[in-house]
Amino acid sequence: MAKKGNRVQVILECTEHKESGMPGMSRYITTKNKKNTPDRIELKKYNAVLKKYTIHKEIK
Repeated sequence: MAKKGNRVQVILECTEHKESGMPGMSRYITTKNKKNTPDRIELKKYNAVLKKYTIHKEIK
């Protein structure tokens, strides 16, 4: 049986891509420990459409 823990799967979405108005979107899936980081996370990830590193924020 699977172990239940504090790690949850989250989706990160690019903030600059939404503002640029270009078609498509840049999203990443990662996990985080809900006990250590209860608030939403922000990470710098690569956006292939914009061809640069941008800030990706957690959605949902």
